[in-house]
This record gives sequence, C-alpha cells and structure tokens, in this order.
Amino acid sequence: MQAAMWIFIEENWRNGVEIFILAVCNYQIYRAFRATRGAQILVGLGIIIVVLTVVSQVANFTVISWLVTRATALLAFALVVIFQPELRDALARLGSKSFFSYSSKRRLAFLERLADAVIMLSKKRVGALFAIERGISLKKFLDTGVPIDAQFSPELALTVFHPKTPLHDGGMIIADDRIAGAACVFPVTQREMHDRSTGLRHRAAIGLAEETDAVTVVVSEETGGISICVEGRIERNLTEKQFRENLAKIFLTGNTDYENIPSEKLDRQASGTASGSRDLVSD
Repeated sequence: MQAAMWIFIEENWRNGVEIFILAVCNYQIYRAFRATRGAQILVGLGIIIVVLTVVSQVANFTVISWLVTRATALLAFALVVIFQPELRDALARLGSKSFFSYSSKRRLAFLERLADAVIMLSKKRVGALFAIERGISLKKFLDTGVPIDAQFSPELALTVFHPKTPLHDGGMIIADDRIAGAACVFPVTQREMHDRSTGLRHRAAIGLAEETDAVTVVVSEETGGISICVEGRIERNLTEKQFRENLAKIFLTGNTDYENIPSEKLDRQASGTASGSRDLVSD
C-alpha cells in the first residue's frame, strides 16, 4: 500500500505543485481586483455568458450558441480593456523603485505618523478627512483638489486642516506615505443612514470606500470622534487604541474585519512620540 502511494506521489507531484502555484496566483489576482469596478463588470459578463450558454443548450438555439462561443473567445481581449486602469497602475508600481523599497518598516512608520496626526486632530476637535490609496488609483479625485506631493507628517496634516487655511475644506489623498493632494472632493454615499448625526465628511468617506478600495479616516469637528471606513463599512467613535489596532489590521495584516486583535506594533502611548506631544493647532 505504501509503495503504491509513493509511486503515485512520484508520478503526480508536479501536478500538485502546478495546482498550488495556480491557486496562489488566482488568489492574489482576486485580492487585487475584488474591490474594483472592473471586477463587477466581469462578474456581470460571466453571468450573462453562463445564462445564454444554458439557454442555448436547453432550447437548442443555434445562433445564440454560435454567438456565445465567439464572444467567449474574445473575452481575453475584453479583460485587458476592462482592467486597463488597474493593470496600468500595477505595472507602474512594479517598474518603480518604491515598489521594491516600500518595506513593512517604512509602512509602520507612516501608520504611526498618521495615527499621531489623527489623534492630535481629535483632541483639538479639528475636522479632517483622509483617504489612503491602495490598489485603485484615486487620480480622478485628486484632480478635484490641489496637488501637493509632500512627505506626510502630523505637522503638515494639522496645518492643512486648520479651519482658517484654504485647503481645510475637503479630503486629503495619501499615496504610498506621501500627501498627493488636499481639498479633494469625494463622492457622497447615496444609501440611507440610520444615524442622523452622520455628517457630510462621514458620508463622503463612505462614498469613496464604496467606489474604491481606499481606506478613509474621519475626524469629527463637533465631537472629535475618530471613524475609519473600508469597503463601504464604517466604524465610528474609536478610541486611540482601537484606531491604531484597526490601522495595523488593515495595512499590516490585510484584515478588514473589525475584530479585537491586539497590535503591539501600533499600540503605544502618545507620550512616546515626539510629534504627538506638541500642540500644533492653537485653540
């Protein structure tokens, strides 16, 4: 029995390796495109093709069967057109040096600066709206605001969102760890909100998270409450610890489920950060 099993493994181990490689590649492709509009279009096309195929086979529709066969052959070219923006952005990141140098250490440092800025804004009750770009480009929303292209820092973030500055009204787009622009206009969600206290900033944060895979962060100017929104879901009134933990789960582990998973990397006292102990916005 064992000899037969070893013979089977020796003859078929390559098939197992190929299946594993294809499964990993398909999963990574799914993760990259699951939140894009192109993925929704692809699912719609797939449903139409399956329905037409079943109908043509059951009812013996010769013309429809011929059309479905030819349309399936052209689907590979259609995929290039559907995912053109995503493929272009992926190739651009692949060809850039930042794609290879954007280590977890650099990402952690950025998340710490972002958390410091948001917490300082919250304590001062200065309204703010951040959008952190991920897989889907936010260029079309960047065009509605003012390009900046500067290294992100708590000092700069608090300066931009100070109520008396020209750029405070709107959203800040962050790409890779740099401020790409400010005073940007985001789409407002059209779904009914049960909480009447949900303001325009929160609705814009939800709207952008519904249309893209960006992570949006909101600071309420009325209450100082911190909210984080991803994949169209919003978590409101987060504590400092909860906010740091959610950032770690989303950007360090890829987990977008709001669970109480501890994150020692980002759970640190505000006194341990030099920039976090300074009052940068006057009362």
